[in-house]
Amino acid sequence: MRPPYLLLDIDGVLIPFPDADGSTPATHSRHDVVPTGRSADNPVAVWLDPAHGPMLMDVIRTGLVTPVWCTSWRQDATTLIGPLLGLSPLSHVELPRPRITTSHPHGYLWKRDHVDAWLAGAPAVWIDDDFTSLEHAWAAERTAKGTPTSLVQPDPHLGLQPEHVIEVMTWISRLPTVRAA
Repeated sequence: MRPPYLLLDIDGVLIPFPDADGSTPATHSRHDVVPTGRSADNPVAVWLDPAHGPMLMDVIRTGLVTPVWCTSWRQDATTLIGPLLGLSPLSHVELPRPRITTSHPHGYLWKRDHVDAWLAGAPAVWIDDDFTSLEHAWAAERTAKGTPTSLVQPDPHLGLQPEHVIEVMTWISRLPTVRAA
């Protein structure tokens, strides 16, 4: 079996959402970045935990997953966010820019249909903070049909934690023989 994809979201996973009082975890440092389409005099402030890079690299270096950004940051994930965490360049799922006012316009995460088509039957472990019960049912159905699929859902105010990485590695260890890429 080929290594599963490790799909990585950014907002709510690597960049936590502020609490009601505007605070972010003390582990995170502020960075100003200039996403595609913005000018240098209008940067976006992001808060990143420097421990996330080494945690993710530990998983990536095993060769047991194929890491891919799965985020509305698209290519900016590789050029702006990844380098701040010390991550090597990763490919990304080319997600559209939908005109939506909620991340669940059809009752489920707007990315899911695009991810499903992009995966084309490949196994995957997907880390995102915004899953609904419908994504969990989708993952269970894929798994039941022979395509191992796991969802890892961090708290969007805390982001990725060591236990999420352990969850990914535990899931991978239970797969039929995975060969490093």
